[in-house]
Amino acid sequence: MNAIQYIFIHGLGQNLSSWDNTISFLTKPIHAVCLDLPSFLSNQNSTYANLYKAFSDYCESVSEPLNLCGLSLGGILALNYTIDYPERVKSLTLIGTQYKMPKTLLKLQNILFRFMPASAFENMGFQKSDFIKLTNSMSELDFSDKLKEISCDVLIICGAKDKVNNKAAKSLAANVTGSKLRIIGNAAHEVNKDNPEKLALELAAFYR
Repeated sequence: MNAIQYIFIHGLGQNLSSWDNTISFLTKPIHAVCLDLPSFLSNQNSTYANLYKAFSDYCESVSEPLNLCGLSLGGILALNYTIDYPERVKSLTLIGTQYKMPKTLLKLQNILFRFMPASAFENMGFQKSDFIKLTNSMSELDFSDKLKEISCDVLIICGAKDKVNNKAAKSLAANVTGSKLRIIGNAAHEVNKDNPEKLALELAAFYR
């Protein structure tokens, strides 16, 4: 029998190594699989629809029930999949995740992206044009009407300093039945980088 997989999905601007410290702090070793999102879009147009299709195909290739843990973009993908395929997901952890895209914020981000030099994106996996195209394609995402249908165990996490996503985290917790909300101190949006030890403690307790 294969080991139960715990799948970690990084955020936009991160890479699979962004989870290394968090996983190293887990007191009980798990079969952790850290996905590399840019590789899912190899030779494809950088749109959310293409990324989600590739992510879904990967999840379908795993025979065991899934424990999904995603930050930001990774959380959106995990949430989308859990709604579409509830029978496949054993647990869901959402970190700094929006369930209804803030259109104004996305527009501001894209304006900033356009003025940033291409070199600023070199270590992020996606090229500058891919960043802009991907975020533009996400503007209409809205899972509001589906949240109450989620039936698996759900942990919602947000950094105490993540002002943009705190409201969404609390709203998610209010709308996803039986979910747990944890606010992690000394962390902004990238909780897996800002406070990986505390994040690992919360994950370990949740997975038990």
